[in-house]
Amino acid sequence: MAVDSSYDGAKLGDKITLEFVEDMIERFKNGKKLALKYVYQIIIAVMEIVRNEPTMVEVDVEEGQEITVCGDTHGQYFDLLNIFKLAGKPSENHMFLFNGDFVDRGSWSTEICLLLYAYKWLYPSKFFLNRGNHETDDMNRMYGFEGECRAKYTKDRVFKLFSESFSALPLATLIGKKYFVLHGGLFSDDKVTLDDVRKLDRFKQRQPGQSGLMMEMLWTDPQTTPGRGPSKRGVGLQFGPDVTKRFCENNNLEAIIRSHEVRMDGYEVEHDGKCITVFSAPHYCDSTGNKGAFIKIGPEYKLAFTQFDAVPHPNVKPMAYASNGLQGML
Repeated sequence: MAVDSSYDGAKLGDKITLEFVEDMIERFKNGKKLALKYVYQIIIAVMEIVRNEPTMVEVDVEEGQEITVCGDTHGQYFDLLNIFKLAGKPSENHMFLFNGDFVDRGSWSTEICLLLYAYKWLYPSKFFLNRGNHETDDMNRMYGFEGECRAKYTKDRVFKLFSESFSALPLATLIGKKYFVLHGGLFSDDKVTLDDVRKLDRFKQRQPGQSGLMMEMLWTDPQTTPGRGPSKRGVGLQFGPDVTKRFCENNNLEAIIRSHEVRMDGYEVEHDGKCITVFSAPHYCDSTGNKGAFIKIGPEYKLAFTQFDAVPHPNVKPMAYASNGLQGML
C-alpha cells in the first residue's frame, strides 16, 4: 500500500519508534488521522505479538520497575493522555496493564486503540492488554466502535482487523503471583483455578458467547451478599465475598483486580480487601460525574491508588458513531 502524498505525519518503517508514537499522540490530539497503511501495520504487528502470549500473562515487578494498572478507558482519548501525564508514560521500567474496554461509547476509540497498540508494539514485554467485554463484535456493532472505524477510515477491513486482533488478546494477567487481573470477575464454579485459565484455548472461541469461562471472565460482577446471584446485565452472574475468599485461598492470591463497572471514586475495595475494581474513564459518557483511577504496583506488591478528574475534550458527543437509536439513550 502507498501512503498518500498529502500525509504530513511521521513515517513508519518496519519497526515502530518512540518518535512515531509521540507524533501519533499529537496527530490524534489535533483531530488528524493516521495513514491507512500505518493503521493496518500497527494492528497486524500487535496481532502477531498477542497471539504468542498465553491466555493468562504472568508478570513480575523487578527492583527499579513499577506497573500501572488501568481500568476501562472507553474511547475517552483525552483522559487517556491525562493518565500518561499523571502516571508517567510507558517505558522499559514503567510497565502498564490496560484491563479491557478500550473502545465503544466514547468517540475516540480508534485513537485509543491505535495508541495502546502502538505502545504494545514498542514495548511488547512491558505493556499489556487484557480483553474486555467491549472487545467483541456485538458490542462494537451497538456501541459505536464499528461505526467509528468506518467513519474515520472508510474501510470495513479496519474494523475486521481490529475484531480479529481483539479475539487474540489475553484474558487475564497475573502480577507477582499475587494479583489476578481480569476484566469482569470470578466464576460460577468454585473448582476453577488459575491452571484452568492457563489452559483455556481462547483461539477456539472468537466471541465470548453466553456461557463458559471466557464469558464469565469478561462479564461477571461482585455482589455484597454471599454466594452467587443473577447478573443485572442479563449476561454472566454476580459473586459474593465468600466466592472471592475461596478463590484467593485456593490460588494463593492476595486479591483479584477487575474493572467493568463505573465506580464514583474511580475505584472500590470490597470483599474484605480481596476484590478491587478500577475504572479509568472519568465523567463516563460525559454524564456520570465519576472520578477515574489507576493503581501503581512496585516490587513490594503494595497497591497505590491515584484518582483523577475528567479533562476537557473537543465537542464530539459520546456514542457519536453508535447504531441509530442508541445515541439518544445516554
